[in-house]
Amino acid sequence: MNNFVPNEDNVRFLGRAVFIDGLLRLAYSGSGAEFAFEGTSLSIVVRGDDNIEKEDSSNLPRIAVFVNGERVVDEVLSKPETTLEVCSSAELRECTVSVVKLSETGNSTCAIKSIAVSECGNIIPTNKKAHSIEFIGDSITCGYGVDTDRDHHFSTGTEDCTKTYAGITAQLLDCDCSIVAKSCHGVITASTVDGTKQNWGIMPQYYECFGSGAGCINGIYLESIKWDFDKHRNDVVVINLGTNDYTYTGNNPERLDEYRLGYVDFLIRLRELNPDSKIICTVGMMGDELYKTIECAADEYTAKTGDMNVACYRFDVQDSADGYGGDYHPSVATHEKAAKKFAEFIKSVMGW
Repeated sequence: MNNFVPNEDNVRFLGRAVFIDGLLRLAYSGSGAEFAFEGTSLSIVVRGDDNIEKEDSSNLPRIAVFVNGERVVDEVLSKPETTLEVCSSAELRECTVSVVKLSETGNSTCAIKSIAVSECGNIIPTNKKAHSIEFIGDSITCGYGVDTDRDHHFSTGTEDCTKTYAGITAQLLDCDCSIVAKSCHGVITASTVDGTKQNWGIMPQYYECFGSGAGCINGIYLESIKWDFDKHRNDVVVINLGTNDYTYTGNNPERLDEYRLGYVDFLIRLRELNPDSKIICTVGMMGDELYKTIECAADEYTAKTGDMNVACYRFDVQDSADGYGGDYHPSVATHEKAAKKFAEFIKSVMGW
C-alpha cells in the first residue's frame, strides 16, 4: 500500500481545514479534503478528538466520502481512530474523492490522519473552483435535523451541511464552499428562552478562529488556531444570522438598536478581513422578523464607510407543506427551494 499524508501536496483542503502535526484537522461543517485518485483500492484513516470515547452519542463527528459526487461512506465516528473503506476493485479506477465533515464544530471535531491506496495507486490535489462562497450562520446553515423530523432534538448524526441551502447553492453555482456556522449563535447573543442575553453564543467572537467548541486534538484547542484570511479569499461572504438574536430582541426598540449596531460592527470587521468580497446579508427561513433591521444595518454601514459592495436578501419563511427537520428546523425540501432562488440571486449580483 502507498500511504499519503493529507497535506497540501497531496489533497486540496475544503472549507476551514488546517494541517498541524501531521493531521488535517476538521472543525466547521463542510471542512474536508478532495483529491484525484488512481488505483484499485482506497481507504482513509480518521480520528476523533481527545475525548471522543467520553462524548454523548448526540455529539459525535459525522463524516462522508463522495466518489465522483456519489456518497459511498457516511459514518458517525465513535472511536479514537476509524478506517473508512472507500473502494476496492480488480480494475484500475480514476475518480475524484471528497471527504466532507457533515456535522458542526461545537460538538464534533475530527481529523484525517492518512490516506492509503493500492501499491500502483496515487492521489493528487484537485483544482480550485472558479469561485468561492463563505456562509456564516447558525443551526440552519449547519443543517440541524435535516435527516430527521420535527419531533427529534439535536444530534450531530442528523446534521448534513451538504443538504442545506449553503451546500446546495454552492453546488448549483459550482463554487467552493466554506461554512462558519454554529447552532444557537447570533450576532449579539445566543438563543435564549427567558429573554436574557446569552454571551456564550456570539458568532463575531469566533469568526476569526479555525473553529469553536470543546474539541481538542493532541492538546490543541480549536479556538487557539487563528484563521489565515490572507490565504483564503472568497468571492462572496454570506451572513445568515438573526434567528437566534430575535429570541432576545423581540420587537423591543432598544434591543433592535443593539442588534443593528452589533451588525454594523460585524460588517466593518468582515470587510477588514475580506476586502474584496461581496457581502450578502440575509435571514428568513425560520422567521424574517429582523430582516428590516438588517437592511437598516447594511444601509448604515454603507453610509458610514462608503462601501457599496454589500447586498441584502430575504429568504422565504419555511412552509409547513414542505415538512420540518429536527425541532422544526428547515427540511431538505425547504433548503432545496431556498438554494434555487438564492443561487439565482447570487448570479444576478455577481454577474456569473
